Amino acid sequence: MVDYTLKLYSPKSHQFQVELYIENPDPDGQVVYLPAWIRGSYMIRDFARNIITIEAFNGSGAVNGQKLDKQTWQFDSVEGPLTIKYLVYAWELTVRTSHFDATHAYFNGPCLFLAVSSQEKEQCRLNVEIPSIPDIKSWRVATGMRALNVDANGFGIYESDSYEDLIDYPFEIGEFTDHDFVVGKKSHRLVVSGMPSLDLEPVCEHVKKICEKQVELFGEQPAENYLFMLRITGSSYGGLEHRNSTSLIFPRHELFARNKQEITSGYRRLLALCSHEYFHQWHVKRITPEVFQKNGTDREVHTRQLWVFEGITSYYDELMLVRSGVIDAESYLEMLAETVTRVMRANGRTKQTLEESSFDVWTKFYKQDENAPNALVSYYSKGALLALLIDLTIRLESHGKHSLDDIMRYLWTQYGKPGVGLPEGVMEHILTEVSGVDLRKLLDLGLRGTEDLPLEHTLSEFGVQMKLIQARSSEDLGGVVKSFSTKEDTHIDLGAKLVDAGQVIRIVQVFDDGPAQAAGLAPGDEIVAVDNLRMNVKQLESYLEDTTPGDCILVHFFRRDEMMAVQVTPSPAKADTCYFHLPDDLSVEKRSRLNHWLYGHE
Repeated sequence: MVDYTLKLYSPKSHQFQVELYIENPDPDGQVVYLPAWIRGSYMIRDFARNIITIEAFNGSGAVNGQKLDKQTWQFDSVEGPLTIKYLVYAWELTVRTSHFDATHAYFNGPCLFLAVSSQEKEQCRLNVEIPSIPDIKSWRVATGMRALNVDANGFGIYESDSYEDLIDYPFEIGEFTDHDFVVGKKSHRLVVSGMPSLDLEPVCEHVKKICEKQVELFGEQPAENYLFMLRITGSSYGGLEHRNSTSLIFPRHELFARNKQEITSGYRRLLALCSHEYFHQWHVKRITPEVFQKNGTDREVHTRQLWVFEGITSYYDELMLVRSGVIDAESYLEMLAETVTRVMRANGRTKQTLEESSFDVWTKFYKQDENAPNALVSYYSKGALLALLIDLTIRLESHGKHSLDDIMRYLWTQYGKPGVGLPEGVMEHILTEVSGVDLRKLLDLGLRGTEDLPLEHTLSEFGVQMKLIQARSSEDLGGVVKSFSTKEDTHIDLGAKLVDAGQVIRIVQVFDDGPAQAAGLAPGDEIVAVDNLRMNVKQLESYLEDTTPGDCILVHFFRRDEMMAVQVTPSPAKADTCYFHLPDDLSVEKRSRLNHWLYGHE
């Protein structure tokens, strides 16, 4: 048994104190280390940089130690138990890190808990001490970790089966609202901090329906209970999966207004986020790459399979919303149109394959810069579109007898449930063997090619008409229309992403082969005038609509502290914005296919 004690040491200086008690330290000197990354987020984060002080002692007094590398320490050989005490700075509010102030305490295990070398398989106990600071004594604890002996507010002793298990439970400590619901016979809980006025009951009703559909797909719920931890902030967005919980962060302005529970596009995003992370309890936490099982979190672990785990999950997260009845078919197609648009607007799709995107995640996807749209493709978004094509192709070629659902159930029974890791390259064979459909050409195109996926033709077999048009504005992400116009208006743009920044327009990104790039404009440039007129982004977009192809505009801008001017020739915007149309007069055959796909029945 390895024991940890966590003290909420100082909210004002954002410091946790951890005391690690090792009953039987290594007689040759005890090595301890902190992970370099957290599972589910593939970037080296060097959590050890936040350890401020560290000391060790036993019954005889202080024990000498030395740092071996950026995240590893070794302490001298001692007789009897060894105690290591250290302070950790926590001031990064994301689902992957830790944050502590006078409003709450949040942490992930990899940020705080040192691993004891050679004892990683030992059971662990964690004592979360009752705060001694008067203002936070009334806080409560929320976590998915197994409670051993805790008080009414959740402070006390928790236990885990191993170190890897210990660091898979995020904690939210503070004032929050919560609501319980049941899926099947298993308890679920939603904990929300940052927005006490949010009515949780309708949210839980929607999430419950989504969860039920996922359990129906896989046939069982692997966790004995499940916790959704949701933090509401001004602008942050994200989620991270765990074996029996998920940590979510979501922007306040995208939630529905108080006492109005209509399914807005923003609230729809929240439900899709909940759906995505819940799906991961099967698909990535249990059905998982073999290389993840064989390697720890001290260094990068490369795989070409992230499209399998994140792409397929991204496909199902939205599909489960319509299958559960929470949204209708039109709303689902609106979300799908946004995914297509995001992929089509990234020129990187013509340069990077899905397999490369998965493999290079450590140095590219999680470290995106201003050139990312020109260099990268998302294994989330394009992976979701490939999953869609795989599903629809299987349905078509098998005449409705099989679908991607069958593949997911096979993966669960053969890999997830027995705890067998998925080897590299095996997924392609499974897709073909289980479905009985030859998918080799599609997979070769989708995984190792950079040509656009044949979405339009395949979707038409299910009655969904698709068209790529020019964006009407920078906010136009596509959607659903009652009919397609026979003549589309021509829209003019600069081929750049622009944002208002005070009295200037800042160029955030410049897209390949566009007017801005041709004129020599660059990310970071600040436009102060166009044709000697000061404008904001919307005014500039309107101004461009009054130009015709071939017209030149004079752009004055600052690059760093130097004023420059260039002539720019705006051009027609690229047709990269996806719109769908669902005709009323579908044939019986196409209507049947559509209903089986979206709802699982005619």
